[in-house]
Amino acid sequence: MKVIGLIASPRGKNSNTRHLVEKVLEGAKKEGAIPELVDIYSLHIENCTACNACHTTGECPQLDDFSDLFDRIMNSEGIVLGAPNYIDSVPGPLKTVFDRMSGAIHCQMLTGKFGCSVCTSGGSGTDEVVGYMNKVLLTLGANVVGGIGVASGTSPGALGKAEADAHDLGRKLVRSIRSEISYPEQDLIHQEKRNYFCQLVKSDKDGFAYEYDWYVRNGWMK
Repeated sequence: MKVIGLIASPRGKNSNTRHLVEKVLEGAKKEGAIPELVDIYSLHIENCTACNACHTTGECPQLDDFSDLFDRIMNSEGIVLGAPNYIDSVPGPLKTVFDRMSGAIHCQMLTGKFGCSVCTSGGSGTDEVVGYMNKVLLTLGANVVGGIGVASGTSPGALGKAEADAHDLGRKLVRSIRSEISYPEQDLIHQEKRNYFCQLVKSDKDGFAYEYDWYVRNGWMK
């Protein structure tokens, strides 16, 4: 079982967000998962150009690190997103990754996977950013097991206190992957989204050629 943590902080190893994500991964490892940490700032990922190739062919023509990153995500059962609060959102490099996942959203490619999110800030807004990242995971088809937001600037001891919670979140993530915890309300949301996108790609088989075939191959086409 593999759990991947994506860090989007320009501070590298000095990042508070990275520190908490590492604690989540430690908790996952305690439950038997194989953790992997990826620094988004170390990758070269271009902006989406809205060429629609992902919808028609399933391949992005841009020659950068996105396809390798996406393969690593698809080869993981659990995903941990980590980002500091940048004006109540995530830093640009992580948003660029999200933007490149349009085809994955249409195909609900993270169906069957589980995820969580971590955010730190100097002041406030962490809950909003955690909520945003978790919504991205949900939109991609993953079940969300929780999240942690820490405003360390206004409460110097908050980061240390959150370590145990981060560790527990990692353990919960793996227990969810093992089906020890269920999320029936999210399953209903996923079914509705899948039906919606199924009808969308069905309405334009040529424009969404790859995605139409994806739904047929997975037995989701209605």
